[in-house]
Amino acid sequence: MFQPLKATKIAIAILALLAGASVLCTQRALFAQDDGLDVSWRNDLSTDRFAVKIAVLGPGDEVFFWWGHLALIIEDGATGAQTFYDWGVFSFESEDFFKNFAFGRLIYLCVASPAKRNFDRYIQTNRDIVVYTLDLSPETKEEVRRLAENNIRPENRSYYYHHFKDNCSTRIRDILDIAVDGQFKAAFGDAPGRYTLRQHVRRHTWFSPFFDWFLNVLMGQDIDVPLTVWQEMFLPAEVGRRAADFTYVDKDGATRKLVASVETLNKAINRPPVLDKPRRQWIRELVLGVCIALALVFFDRLQKTKPRLGRCLWGLSQSVLGLFFGVVGLILFFMTFFTNHDYTYHNANIIYMNPLWFIAAVSGVIYAFAKSEKKRYITLYILRAFWTYVLLGVLLTMVIKLFPGFCQQNQVTQALVAPFAFALSFAAPWIKRVTRSARKSEPLVPS
Repeated sequence: MFQPLKATKIAIAILALLAGASVLCTQRALFAQDDGLDVSWRNDLSTDRFAVKIAVLGPGDEVFFWWGHLALIIEDGATGAQTFYDWGVFSFESEDFFKNFAFGRLIYLCVASPAKRNFDRYIQTNRDIVVYTLDLSPETKEEVRRLAENNIRPENRSYYYHHFKDNCSTRIRDILDIAVDGQFKAAFGDAPGRYTLRQHVRRHTWFSPFFDWFLNVLMGQDIDVPLTVWQEMFLPAEVGRRAADFTYVDKDGATRKLVASVETLNKAINRPPVLDKPRRQWIRELVLGVCIALALVFFDRLQKTKPRLGRCLWGLSQSVLGLFFGVVGLILFFMTFFTNHDYTYHNANIIYMNPLWFIAAVSGVIYAFAKSEKKRYITLYILRAFWTYVLLGVLLTMVIKLFPGFCQQNQVTQALVAPFAFALSFAAPWIKRVTRSARKSEPLVPS
């Protein structure tokens, strides 16, 4: 039976991948604004009754939940009601939603809903929940409350989402800065961060070899520059981490800790951890690339003993490679030149990872099934020329890093492609001929 919700989830997951999977704080649009909320306190100016908290929600199962989420909570001490302010909500009913999503014009909303309902959902989906209660003056808490209320007004609640610069986490980071009169940014705005954007992303994707590699292909060199701690707080967990250790001077001149208490409401079970330090994954890709190259060499030699089987395996394997990497190259080409996903710009991978791979997809099939020896020879030449181009492209993206201005950390892509591109290019048979000729010309060694 067709399940609309499940189909919608699948569609969103695909679009999230096309967006580069840095969809860091996406939440389902499950809540209508004020649905089930006790809003009587909104006209109450008794600021002592409120508590201000932030909730750091851990990674979820879907790709676009791998980076966690952040929410602001206003608790009414008189009634115990908690309001969950969420800047990571989108609506499927928005005009041209899927088109805008794919092109990087991501319109997100800030909505308010009961905190308990949200927490119950996060517990059911096995996600961490850590709540930080803030130590703010009554006047500041009222200021934060009014700011949050202003953000959910119909004329203010929508904004253009950016995975790294403007998301659910950065919005609340900015509110914390307002609450302490700019001292939060003053402390972290120029402080050097731990990692680059790419490294932070890979701390969350390490456990999924395909997605880890795929997202790295899509992301250009703009995310490989050093960050400040302020910029690192595009991640929800980084906001919680920095807020927990932060102290500020209040309006009366007293020094206070921003976070009064930390409470863990739920701990995820059997979920891949977020790495504290990113791993070097290029070795994994290099091993896979070498294995593919060895298989191709075997298929090539098989043509001498079993011509028909060898030709089919050798040609079709190149066709599969061309089809797979051609699709990846097409997505990269689209995102680089036709979308607002600016983190895919200035991407050296486009030099050799592009729609030209479909040449191998077509030529491999022709070679596998061509009956004419002349046709196979021409197709073989085309394939060798294409793989030589790919190999030279990989080498070029390595060499340019020696020059200032080129810093893209794309070793995982290079390590995967280089071995089999070499095995299929003109370089491999040329080196074989040179080696064979050198052996024949060696003088005989007397016994």
